[in-house]
Amino acid sequence: MAHPNLSIIDRLYRSFQHLDAAGMAACYADDAAFEDEVFSLCGKREVVGMWTMLCDNVRARGLDDWKLGFEAQGADDGHGRAHWVADYRFSATGRMVHNVIDAEFDFRDGLIVHQRDRFDFWRWSRQAFGPVGLLLGWTPLLRSKVRATAASNLRRFLDT
Repeated sequence: MAHPNLSIIDRLYRSFQHLDAAGMAACYADDAAFEDEVFSLCGKREVVGMWTMLCDNVRARGLDDWKLGFEAQGADDGHGRAHWVADYRFSATGRMVHNVIDAEFDFRDGLIVHQRDRFDFWRWSRQAFGPVGLLLGWTPLLRSKVRATAASNLRRFLDT
């Protein structure tokens, strides 16, 4: 029988497949944290705000350019893992991205308290920014710019 926390991972990504931010929100604890190559977020408001902003952006660009696949790889009382792949149109440039992500989760009381997503930023930046990403994607310059822009966009989204 699968561990109940595996069901949380499954619910998170099935909700994301359907751009259901409320379904995703139900998977996180109030003090949840999230980190990846772009975001470093503390608290359910920020984490769910990020997912809601991303879901809204996908809807605004059209569902024809959206596909998400995932595999919940395992979970126990405290930890879990997943592998997921997202195909989408990057809103800043209109370029298609195929992002391959490995996620690790920490759980408490059946909710996600910490999520760490890892992906190849240089590979992502080459797709998202084309030649600029190819030339600068491996540098701290572009990574810092992308992180600052994403943080600003999220702050603006949360303030509306």
